[in-house]
Amino acid sequence: MSGDVKNNAAKNRYELTVGDATAVVEYEKRDGAIVFTHTEVPESMAGQGIGSALARGALEDARSSGQKVVPLCPFVAKYIQRHPEYQDLVVAEGGPST
Repeated sequence: MSGDVKNNAAKNRYELTVGDATAVVEYEKRDGAIVFTHTEVPESMAGQGIGSALARGALEDARSSGQKVVPLCPFVAKYIQRHPEYQDLVVAEGGPST
């Protein structure tokens, strides 16, 4: 796998392009937090760790910009469960309205 995760702020999504296929994790900004709403990995990219690389890149970007996250997307929520080093980014209960 090659390629970098990029924040496409105009479309409110993080993107990872490999060849001519692009995987995305969509988000909304609410109350100063990034709310991850949906992850989509094209079938041609399945099983290559693309979704995990995308989630990691999006979470690292949130960390570097000092933002908290709300993982409404089940994929991102599961990724954070499996990688507790990102747990500190999650908004506590009662945080931004979803």
